[in-house]
Amino acid sequence: MDSYRTISRAAEIQFVEKRSRFIGAARPVSSESEALEFIAERRKRHWDAAHNVYAYVLRQGQVQRYSDDGEPQGTAGIPVLDMLLKKNLTDCAVVVTRYFGGILLGTGGLVRAYTQSAKLAVEAAGPVNMMMCARAVTSCEYSRYGQVSSLIPAYGGVVRDTVYTDSVEIEFVVPLNAVELLINDLSELSSGSITVKIIGEEFAPFE
Repeated sequence: MDSYRTISRAAEIQFVEKRSRFIGAARPVSSESEALEFIAERRKRHWDAAHNVYAYVLRQGQVQRYSDDGEPQGTAGIPVLDMLLKKNLTDCAVVVTRYFGGILLGTGGLVRAYTQSAKLAVEAAGPVNMMMCARAVTSCEYSRYGQVSSLIPAYGGVVRDTVYTDSVEIEFVVPLNAVELLINDLSELSSGSITVKIIGEEFAPFE
């Protein structure tokens, strides 16, 4: 897998539907133990809530889990999971807490409320595309720095660090499918004097 879609940070939102208060929380997770820890944290924080519904999806083992936590079957956990799957999100967990307000929402109302809570939480958590990238280092003369620093993002790269000494050393990540093209262009730009050293591979986020 060269890419996947997830969320960039933890986030929490809330809204009220017919006096019931819904609190949606989303967090990136990389394992089932992290997902379960997050769910336990939310349950502990909102121990007095009527329901703490959850769903999570993981790349590792292609895991998909959900719980209605006492809501009518199919009205809570599955809508949250469906929202994650429709947005093609993985390595993330969502918990939707409900404080019952005394008015029944009905099957359709529950599905809409839990779906909306999960959707708002995920949007607040910043969906990102994670792409497999080459992590690389290059150096150049100061006179070439402007050209090099503009060429890297032209190929989808992101500069991670810049060190200024006798020359300029630039550490960056660039998608694997663009790294050879970037290396060739840097070489042509400098008549072969600029070289690139690949120091690893990693997934990096792209908005």
